[in-house]
Amino acid sequence: MILNLNPQELAELIASIKGGTISGKIGKEILFELIAKGGTVKGLIEEKNLVQIVDPAEIEKMVDKVLTENPKQLEQFRAGKTKIQGFFAGQVMKISKGKANPGLLNKILQQKLNATS
Repeated sequence: MILNLNPQELAELIASIKGGTISGKIGKEILFELIAKGGTVKGLIEEKNLVQIVDPAEIEKMVDKVLTENPKQLEQFRAGKTKIQGFFAGQVMKISKGKANPGLLNKILQQKLNATS
């Protein structure tokens, strides 16, 4: 089996994850594609529009949308079922196609949930 991945591309992939350009999850997807088909990290990120969303205002809009569309779950959270926070985070990730920065997403989500409870 021939691997289509060279050390420079692997280094570029790691740098893209560490630098916040892409998430670890997206990094895994790119890694598998690089191994299978080859190509460049930069090329795949651009081709598939995989740049991570790090704009707080954009993530906040997605969080607001998810909270508005799920009043039943929001009520459960307010009633003390705090584990449901993961549901909200998952819904935002679904909307963003996995591109929302997880750390920023959780910070904004926590602020919103605590402000409304």
